[in-house]
Amino acid sequence: MMSEINLPSHLVPNLVGSPKPPAPQAGDRNAGEIRKLAEDFEAFFAGLVFDEMTAGLEPDPLTGGGIGEDMFRSLLNQEFGKSVARNGSLGIADVVQRQLLQLQEIGS
Repeated sequence: MMSEINLPSHLVPNLVGSPKPPAPQAGDRNAGEIRKLAEDFEAFFAGLVFDEMTAGLEPDPLTGGGIGEDMFRSLLNQEFGKSVARNGSLGIADVVQRQLLQLQEIGS
């Protein structure tokens, strides 16, 4: 059984007879907020990549591994992700920012 998907009209391509997208609301984000969101997304993504990269590594014989090391490795990977996002190494934040700004302009 298929269920109907209801998308807001401003997300659907502008077809003949489609209503005009809604006007921007007072809550629209400025460029600085959008940049922060884009960098946060890049940091999250990079952290996940680092998690996957380190998942198969053997524990260091010096520290012995264990649950604590797994937890702190995850936190370290998050910080690596934040560092990558701050430096713009992957360039994901630039693309995401551009797309978010375009989506915001469509709404105006």
